[in-house]
Amino acid sequence: MRIDKYLKASRIIKRRTVAKEACEQGKVSINGKTAKPGDEVKVGDVIVVSFGNGEMKVEVLDLKESAGKDQADSLYKVI
Repeated sequence: MRIDKYLKASRIIKRRTVAKEACEQGKVSINGKTAKPGDEVKVGDVIVVSFGNGEMKVEVLDLKESAGKDQADSLYKVI
């Protein structure tokens, strides 16, 4: 699954266009490498997203095309 799509499906970032822009600006990395919007995410990958002052580090647990509010938290684990 594409990183921009995963960030939207997991509700880490609300909109896919915003996720795409974050990737293009170098604010997203997968396993320590800066991510492009089309980079693939696999189960077990570690994603770091920089937000303003801080950052969010998560481990991918599951890949789903879409998830409801109650299911979104089951797609990743904050580390």
